[in-house]
Amino acid sequence: MLAFLKKKFTLYWPLIKSLQTGLLLVTGFTGYVSANCPVLTWDHTLGLLISLFLTVSGSTVLNMVYDRDIDAKMKRTAQRPLPAGKLSVQEALTVGLLLSSFGMGLAFALSELFGWVVFAGWFLDVLVYTVWLKRRTAWSIVWGGISGGMPILAGRVLAVGEIDLIGILLTLAILLWIPTHILTFSMRYYDDYQRAGVPTFPSSYGYQTTRVIIALSSLGAALSIGIGAVALGLAWGYLRLLAVLTMGIIGLSLASIYKPSERVNFGLFKFASLYMLSSMLIFAFGVAS
Repeated sequence: MLAFLKKKFTLYWPLIKSLQTGLLLVTGFTGYVSANCPVLTWDHTLGLLISLFLTVSGSTVLNMVYDRDIDAKMKRTAQRPLPAGKLSVQEALTVGLLLSSFGMGLAFALSELFGWVVFAGWFLDVLVYTVWLKRRTAWSIVWGGISGGMPILAGRVLAVGEIDLIGILLTLAILLWIPTHILTFSMRYYDDYQRAGVPTFPSSYGYQTTRVIIALSSLGAALSIGIGAVALGLAWGYLRLLAVLTMGIIGLSLASIYKPSERVNFGLFKFASLYMLSSMLIFAFGVAS
């Protein structure tokens, strides 16, 4: 039995994209603690994290099920469990639906509004982004970005009981950050996406236009994070840390325009994740201190 469970774990762990899921959990927790409210209890915190983990993992598994045909055409993803035939489609579909259902059920049990925000993220990610738009238009990333912003909004909603301006600012920061992450990735794996027939900004509008969009998106994300930090009353020390991170991502974005190279693009891709993770931790610790 232990060997069976270990085998299943090794098959499903790549399907939930653990790093991406982990980052979304951090944003959800940050949204929750940003309220600095007296209802920060272990049961609410665990409920938040478990419901988000199950829902995000479930949606990611369902996305993998639907995208298994294009994954099989890309070198980067061809060895994933589903396109490689290591896992049955029916089993993965069942697991994805169960994870999603349990996650959203727990979310609604915690708070009705929280549940609707979590459901909105799932709906936008699975049905709007993956099923409807991903294979049709490069602009699908906008809807993917909105779904990526739902965990931080959900965390804020669970804490304050409503959708407020700070929650919208934090969601906007995630939405504007996601193009930096996705577009640098689509440039790095341009040939893979072409082979799979998935439209991207580099293939639709060219590399230089994509680099300009990345720079503008990074600037917008930095502004949203900065305004949110000031609105939450973060101490000057935390604001300075955010400023340093902001200079880093803006500097790399500008370098990708004026001195484009694979090295700069990959550096921006890696730094974008570090930037968002660090910003979320600064928010969490800054509000709590």
